[in-house]
Amino acid sequence: MESQEEVWKKSHGEDKEDVGTLHTTKRLKSQPPGSERAPKRDHVARTVTPPLSRKPMTQAAKPFSKKPEPAVGIIAEGQTSRSSLGKVAGSSQSQPGATGSPSHMRGSSSTAATTAAPAAAEKPEATAQWSTGRGSRQSESTVPRAGGAGGDALAHRLPAISNSSRPTACKPKTHVVFLKVHKSASSTVMNILFRFGEMHNLTFALPINGASQLGYPHYFLAEFVEGFSPRNASDFNILCHHMRFFKVQVERVMPNSTFYFSILRNPVHLMESSFTYYKGLSPFARAHSLEEFLSQPARFYNASTHDSHYAKNLMTFDFGFNHNGNFSAERMQWMLQSIEETFDLLLLSEYFDESMVLLKEALCWDLDSIVSFPLNSRDGSTRSPLSESMVEKIKSWNRLDWAIYTHFNRTFWQRVDRGMGKTRMEQEVRALRERREQLAKTCLQGGGSVAPPKIRDKSLAPLQHGSARILGYNLKAGLDETTERMCRRMVTPELQYSSALYRRQFPEKAQRFQRPAHPPRIRNRGPV
Repeated sequence: MESQEEVWKKSHGEDKEDVGTLHTTKRLKSQPPGSERAPKRDHVARTVTPPLSRKPMTQAAKPFSKKPEPAVGIIAEGQTSRSSLGKVAGSSQSQPGATGSPSHMRGSSSTAATTAAPAAAEKPEATAQWSTGRGSRQSESTVPRAGGAGGDALAHRLPAISNSSRPTACKPKTHVVFLKVHKSASSTVMNILFRFGEMHNLTFALPINGASQLGYPHYFLAEFVEGFSPRNASDFNILCHHMRFFKVQVERVMPNSTFYFSILRNPVHLMESSFTYYKGLSPFARAHSLEEFLSQPARFYNASTHDSHYAKNLMTFDFGFNHNGNFSAERMQWMLQSIEETFDLLLLSEYFDESMVLLKEALCWDLDSIVSFPLNSRDGSTRSPLSESMVEKIKSWNRLDWAIYTHFNRTFWQRVDRGMGKTRMEQEVRALRERREQLAKTCLQGGGSVAPPKIRDKSLAPLQHGSARILGYNLKAGLDETTERMCRRMVTPELQYSSALYRRQFPEKAQRFQRPAHPPRIRNRGPV
């Protein structure tokens, strides 16, 4: 099988080595809704990859007076990358210790490290149009489920949602791919997907052998999914574990009607968090501080090591592109367009609550489906202050990530300003925060998160990694069975929740694994 890079070179006449990963073959928005892919049996072998459109990105109105600065001079001022067809980026991080966006961007939502309910924050003008969706396709797989019918059956079984906030009724989306970008509030989003899928008996595309990741850091392969077979059509509803995105392989697993989304984080704060969380990995292990690493990166950073991506352009890597690439302006433009052609919604962790409102609208889910408590968040004692010079060094070092973030920050605000408007967004965010506060009072002892030593129920203790102190929760005593089950789902860390879903979906296989296993060694077929 040809690598994505080889396909890109052939279709564009390129032979340079700094080309990123090509994400093609997915039906574009311009194709008719009912169009189908090639048969799954030999989909990859048969796929002929068309070149991406190289047309200039469209100009759009400037939604705020202070524009985000250009990404190292690469992204042209005022450019957006889509028409109004429905690609959306989104919003605000209400997670403990969440970091705000830079001063030239809109204000952020953040809280004290030990509370679950977010503090009041500046509310940007926001909302969005949601995607009209890809062509529908009835799934035909016999993959084991967590307890009943799902997929398209659920879409017909759930009542159409219609209220004053939506102009028309819609059907809940039940085929979802979430690209779980590292250190970007993605564990909280994953919990939302876990809960929705479990409550509605949907089928998860889980890592084989009860592993916690889908072959990461290798490029994703369909064979990394438990129960996948190239001889049979699949019937998976939700794919959300860590993976390095490889589009043609994801399409072997998920149907055409799938909704794709991801979440981004300001690369400045992302790198500060990564240095703490991944301190023991080779790029950071010998550096005493992030400042020392940034002052002499060549002394510590080796691009050829298997874990180098944790220290440079981590978002770029997760999206499947070359994190060490020396991208030209044209190639940078292509990378951004490629992401937009693939993903229906891009969220921003600095605007987590606003992002959840957009996600609720896009998926046609209800409020309780997207309300959450922050998971996998660290306390404030391990956060390092960043000087202005360090901020600029991080932007330069993570040039590709900065381009992705600034571009989608800009297009997000342009789109939300054209959507539901400031008043409705504020109402939706207020309702979300009030519901979170109600649930915190109902579920949580003390109403918020606690430090690791104070977590009483060890089955709810999150993984402690690096030098970070990851917070957890204690449930109130005396809850009735139904309430306790709901509250426990909301605070269960991702590793424990993933293992529980694996045991429900594959009970016989789960008996062979006492703990999450590492994925087997499968030859990586994508570019490195």
